[in-house]
Amino acid sequence: MISVLPIKDLELLKSLFQAEDLTWNGNASGVRASDGNETLGYCLFDLTEKGILIRALNPLDDALLADGILRSALHVAAERSAMDARYADTAPERLLKSLGFVLPDEDHRLDIDKLFGGCGCKK
Repeated sequence: MISVLPIKDLELLKSLFQAEDLTWNGNASGVRASDGNETLGYCLFDLTEKGILIRALNPLDDALLADGILRSALHVAAERSAMDARYADTAPERLLKSLGFVLPDEDHRLDIDKLFGGCGCKK
C-alpha cells in the first residue's frame, strides 16, 4: 500500500536534501511517498509560520504520483495555517505548471487553494 507521510527520520531527510544538492536549513522538511520501505517519490520544502517553499519534487515522470505528493506537502503547510505557497528555482516549474498549481502572473507562487479541489493532472 502506498503512503505519503511527513519525513520524521532526520537522516533520511538530510540524505534526500543532499541527493538533490540542496542546502540544509532549520526550516527544512519533506514528505515521502513509499510502498513499504521503497521510496516512490518525495517533496522537499522549507516550512515557516507564514508559508511553504517547495524546493524539490520527485518523481518528474509520474504526474499523478507527483500531484499526490505535492498535495501532501501543501496539506502539511495548511494544517499549520501557513497558506503562502511558493516554489524555489530548484523546483520543477514545468511539472508544477502541468499540475495546474502555478498562479499566472505571480512570481513563483502556488495556488494552495487548489489543494481542496480535484487533480488537474494532464495525462
